[in-house]
Amino acid sequence: MFTGIIQGQGRLLEKRPSGGGMLFVVEADFDLTDPKEGESIACNGVCLTAKEIRGRRFAVDVSPESLTRTNLGEKATGSLLNLERALRLSDRLGGHMVSGHVDGVARVLSRKPEGDFVRFVFAIPQGCDRYIIEKGSITIDGISLTVNACDATTFSVAIIPHTLEITSLGALNQGAVVNIEVDLIGKYVEKLLFVKNEEGGHAGSGINPAFLAENGFLK
Repeated sequence: MFTGIIQGQGRLLEKRPSGGGMLFVVEADFDLTDPKEGESIACNGVCLTAKEIRGRRFAVDVSPESLTRTNLGEKATGSLLNLERALRLSDRLGGHMVSGHVDGVARVLSRKPEGDFVRFVFAIPQGCDRYIIEKGSITIDGISLTVNACDATTFSVAIIPHTLEITSLGALNQGAVVNIEVDLIGKYVEKLLFVKNEEGGHAGSGINPAFLAENGFLK
């Protein structure tokens, strides 16, 4: 698990085919204190397993699934990736609960300066609109952010100067593609509320007045 609070950036030093996927070699711009072979590191919001850790450098295997569903396959050697090491139980939860499992990619529709801030508008990936709510949490390239506004097809976020400085968002322009992870809690709530019919599709919510009365929520 992660929090979406970026610890620094990593430069993609090497990218080569490996086992049907790709192998990336990344160098972080911060010290990897107490590194553990096999630990999880989120790279642009994608949970990957670090190996061959040498100082600030580490390698990760990127599966065909990750290459298909994220923007990692488009990254060229020399690109910068947002990095976050896995959450420890003793850490502050400064952002929100992030799994590192990307739901899709979104394209930047506009970038507009507002004083020292920048407002981005993104196209919502197919199937993700029901999980994105105004003032809710969303992860963009691994960064925990608050949704300012949204409709059926777009959402916007306002980025503070600090985030623009230390993450890849500062260099993000119209047309760029970013990784999106919606709020994990929303997906669990949906799973619990909806029951499946005999064909395996959603038959509707299992929560209704009769259920609430039976379980003591209504008199």
